[in-house]
Amino acid sequence: MLEVSNLACSRGDHRLFSGLNLELHPGQIMQILGANGSGKTSLLRTLCGFIQPDEGKIAWEGSDVRDLGEDYFAEMMYLGHLNAIKDELSALENLRISAGLSGLPLNEADAIAALRRMGLKGRERLPVKVLSQGQQRRVALARLLVIKARLWILDEPLTALDVNAVALIEGVLAEHLAGQGMVIFTTHQPLNVAGVRSLSLS
Repeated sequence: MLEVSNLACSRGDHRLFSGLNLELHPGQIMQILGANGSGKTSLLRTLCGFIQPDEGKIAWEGSDVRDLGEDYFAEMMYLGHLNAIKDELSALENLRISAGLSGLPLNEADAIAALRRMGLKGRERLPVKVLSQGQQRRVALARLLVIKARLWILDEPLTALDVNAVALIEGVLAEHLAGQGMVIFTTHQPLNVAGVRSLSLS
Protein backbone atom coordinates (compact mmCIF):
# COMPACT_ATOMS: atom_id res chain seq x y z
CA MET A 1 0.00 0.00 0.00
CA LEU A 2 1.10 3.55 -0.76
CA GLU A 3 0.10 6.11 1.85
CA VAL A 4 0.68 9.86 1.60
CA SER A 5 0.11 12.11 4.61
CA ASN A 6 -0.01 15.93 4.69
CA LEU A 7 2.26 16.29 1.67
CA ALA A 8 3.38 19.76 0.57
CA CYS A 9 5.56 20.74 -2.38
CA SER A 10 6.84 24.03 -3.78
CA ARG A 11 8.46 25.21 -6.98
CA GLY A 12 10.78 28.05 -6.06
CA ASP A 13 8.77 30.28 -3.73
CA HIS A 14 5.44 29.09 -5.15
CA ARG A 15 3.55 26.49 -3.12
CA LEU A 16 2.08 23.95 -5.55
CA PHE A 17 0.03 21.99 -3.04
CA SER A 18 -0.17 21.28 0.68
CA GLY A 19 -2.05 19.05 3.08
CA LEU A 20 -2.34 16.35 0.42
CA ASN A 21 -3.42 12.89 1.59
CA LEU A 22 -4.02 9.71 -0.37
CA GLU A 23 -4.02 5.95 -0.03
CA LEU A 24 -3.57 3.44 -2.83
CA HIS A 25 -4.18 -0.24 -2.20
CA PRO A 26 -3.40 -3.29 -4.36
CA GLY A 27 -5.66 -3.40 -7.41
CA GLN A 28 -6.41 0.33 -7.32
CA ILE A 29 -5.79 3.06 -9.90
CA MET A 30 -5.82 6.83 -9.32
CA GLN A 31 -5.76 9.74 -11.75
CA ILE A 32 -4.20 13.04 -10.70
CA LEU A 33 -6.17 15.96 -12.13
CA GLY A 34 -5.25 19.62 -12.39
CA ALA A 35 -4.53 22.50 -14.74
CA ASN A 36 -1.13 22.98 -16.33
CA GLY A 37 1.28 24.16 -13.67
CA SER A 38 -0.80 22.82 -10.78
CA GLY A 39 1.93 20.41 -9.73
CA LYS A 40 0.85 17.07 -11.24
CA THR A 41 4.31 16.13 -12.49
CA SER A 42 5.93 17.45 -9.31
CA LEU A 43 3.60 15.25 -7.27
CA LEU A 44 4.43 12.16 -9.30
CA ARG A 45 8.15 12.81 -9.06
CA THR A 46 7.81 13.37 -5.31
CA LEU A 47 6.00 10.04 -4.97
CA CYS A 48 8.90 8.44 -6.82
CA GLY A 49 11.41 9.93 -4.39
CA PHE A 50 13.03 12.14 -7.04
CA ILE A 51 11.92 15.35 -5.26
CA GLN A 52 11.88 15.82 -1.51
CA PRO A 53 8.59 17.26 -0.20
CA ASP A 54 8.51 20.43 1.87
CA GLU A 55 6.33 18.64 4.42
CA GLY A 56 4.61 15.32 4.92
CA LYS A 57 5.37 11.65 4.61
CA ILE A 58 5.23 9.03 1.87
CA ALA A 59 4.99 5.45 3.15
CA TRP A 60 5.19 2.14 1.30
CA GLU A 61 3.82 -0.87 3.17
CA GLY A 62 3.95 1.20 6.36
CA SER A 63 7.58 2.34 6.05
CA ASP A 64 8.87 5.76 5.05
CA VAL A 65 10.18 5.55 1.47
CA ARG A 66 13.26 7.56 2.50
CA ASP A 67 14.20 4.73 4.83
CA LEU A 68 13.44 2.02 2.26
CA GLY A 69 15.71 3.45 -0.44
CA GLU A 70 16.43 0.86 -3.14
CA ASP A 71 13.81 -1.51 -1.74
CA TYR A 72 11.14 1.05 -2.67
CA PHE A 73 12.63 1.76 -6.09
CA ALA A 74 12.52 -1.97 -6.86
CA GLU A 75 8.74 -1.92 -6.26
CA MET A 76 8.05 1.23 -8.30
CA MET A 77 8.35 2.15 -11.96
CA TYR A 78 8.13 5.73 -13.24
CA LEU A 79 7.39 6.59 -16.84
CA GLY A 80 7.60 10.31 -17.53
CA HIS A 81 6.05 12.30 -20.35
CA LEU A 82 9.46 12.12 -22.04
CA ASN A 83 10.35 8.69 -23.41
CA ALA A 84 13.88 8.49 -21.93
CA ILE A 85 15.17 6.35 -24.77
CA LYS A 86 18.35 6.66 -26.81
CA ASP A 87 17.77 7.57 -30.46
CA GLU A 88 20.82 5.81 -31.83
CA LEU A 89 19.92 2.46 -30.22
CA SER A 90 17.29 0.04 -31.45
CA ALA A 91 13.97 -0.55 -29.73
CA LEU A 92 15.31 -3.93 -28.62
CA GLU A 93 18.50 -2.46 -27.18
CA ASN A 94 16.60 0.29 -25.37
CA LEU A 95 14.22 -2.17 -23.74
CA ARG A 96 16.95 -4.56 -22.62
CA ILE A 97 19.01 -1.69 -21.18
CA SER A 98 15.97 -0.36 -19.29
CA ALA A 99 15.36 -3.77 -17.78
CA GLY A 100 19.02 -4.13 -16.89
CA LEU A 101 19.06 -0.79 -15.11
CA SER A 102 16.15 -2.07 -13.04
CA GLY A 103 18.17 -5.14 -12.10
CA LEU A 104 16.15 -7.48 -14.31
CA PRO A 105 17.97 -9.54 -16.93
CA LEU A 106 15.84 -9.64 -20.08
CA ASN A 107 16.59 -12.12 -22.82
CA GLU A 108 16.15 -11.18 -26.45
CA ALA A 109 13.13 -13.41 -27.04
CA ASP A 110 11.15 -11.88 -24.17
CA ALA A 111 12.11 -8.36 -25.23
CA ILE A 112 11.00 -9.00 -28.79
CA ALA A 113 7.71 -10.48 -27.55
CA ALA A 114 7.04 -7.34 -25.49
CA LEU A 115 7.81 -5.03 -28.40
CA ARG A 116 5.60 -7.04 -30.74
CA ARG A 117 2.74 -6.90 -28.28
CA MET A 118 3.18 -3.13 -28.36
CA GLY A 119 2.67 -3.20 -32.12
CA LEU A 120 6.33 -2.91 -33.12
CA LYS A 121 6.74 -6.14 -35.08
CA GLY A 122 9.37 -5.66 -37.78
CA ARG A 123 10.76 -2.57 -36.05
CA GLU A 124 12.50 -4.21 -33.10
CA ARG A 125 16.01 -3.75 -34.51
CA LEU A 126 15.56 -0.35 -36.12
CA PRO A 127 17.23 2.72 -34.58
CA VAL A 128 14.64 4.53 -32.51
CA LYS A 129 15.40 7.77 -34.38
CA VAL A 130 13.70 6.41 -37.53
CA LEU A 131 10.47 5.55 -35.70
CA SER A 132 7.47 7.85 -35.47
CA GLN A 133 6.66 9.65 -32.21
CA GLY A 134 3.89 7.17 -31.51
CA GLN A 135 6.19 4.21 -32.13
CA GLN A 136 8.84 5.71 -29.87
CA ARG A 137 6.22 6.03 -27.14
CA ARG A 138 5.35 2.35 -27.61
CA VAL A 139 9.03 1.49 -27.08
CA ALA A 140 8.98 3.36 -23.77
CA LEU A 141 5.68 1.77 -22.74
CA ALA A 142 7.01 -1.72 -23.46
CA ARG A 143 8.78 -1.39 -20.10
CA LEU A 144 5.40 -1.98 -18.48
CA LEU A 145 5.46 -5.52 -19.84
CA VAL A 146 8.92 -6.50 -18.64
CA ILE A 147 9.74 -4.60 -15.43
CA LYS A 148 8.05 -6.35 -12.53
CA ALA A 149 7.14 -3.38 -10.35
CA ARG A 150 3.94 -3.36 -8.28
CA LEU A 151 3.49 0.42 -8.36
CA TRP A 152 3.35 2.20 -11.72
CA ILE A 153 3.62 6.00 -11.69
CA LEU A 154 2.80 7.25 -15.18
CA ASP A 155 2.99 10.86 -16.39
CA GLU A 156 0.96 11.32 -19.59
CA PRO A 157 1.40 7.71 -20.76
CA LEU A 158 -0.91 8.18 -23.76
CA THR A 159 1.10 11.00 -25.38
CA ALA A 160 1.41 10.54 -29.19
CA LEU A 161 -0.58 7.29 -29.19
CA ASP A 162 -3.30 6.47 -31.71
CA VAL A 163 -6.65 4.93 -30.81
CA ASN A 164 -5.42 1.35 -31.17
CA ALA A 165 -2.39 1.96 -28.98
CA VAL A 166 -4.52 3.63 -26.30
CA ALA A 167 -6.78 0.55 -26.23
CA LEU A 168 -3.70 -1.65 -25.91
CA ILE A 169 -2.40 0.34 -22.93
CA GLU A 170 -5.84 0.22 -21.31
CA GLY A 171 -5.65 -3.56 -21.52
CA VAL A 172 -2.15 -3.64 -20.03
CA LEU A 173 -3.29 -1.45 -17.14
CA ALA A 174 -6.34 -3.65 -16.50
CA GLU A 175 -4.11 -6.74 -16.38
CA HIS A 176 -1.75 -5.05 -13.92
CA LEU A 177 -4.64 -4.13 -11.63
CA ALA A 178 -6.12 -7.63 -11.87
CA GLY A 179 -2.76 -8.92 -10.64
CA GLN A 180 -3.00 -6.59 -7.61
CA GLY A 181 -0.75 -3.96 -9.08
CA MET A 182 -1.26 -0.24 -8.39
CA VAL A 183 -1.25 2.73 -10.76
CA ILE A 184 -1.10 6.51 -10.33
CA PHE A 185 -1.25 8.51 -13.55
CA THR A 186 -1.92 11.81 -15.25
CA THR A 187 -3.40 12.19 -18.72
CA HIS A 188 -5.16 14.75 -20.87
CA GLN A 189 -6.80 11.96 -22.88
CA PRO A 190 -9.72 9.76 -21.82
CA LEU A 191 -8.60 6.46 -20.27
CA ASN A 192 -11.16 3.67 -20.15
CA VAL A 193 -10.09 1.51 -17.21
CA ALA A 194 -12.53 0.35 -14.55
CA GLY A 195 -12.23 1.68 -11.03
CA VAL A 196 -10.32 4.90 -11.68
CA ARG A 197 -10.46 7.29 -8.72
CA SER A 198 -9.47 10.93 -9.05
CA LEU A 199 -7.46 13.36 -6.94
CA SER A 200 -7.61 17.00 -7.98
CA LEU A 201 -4.82 19.53 -7.47
CA SER A 202 -6.32 23.02 -7.37
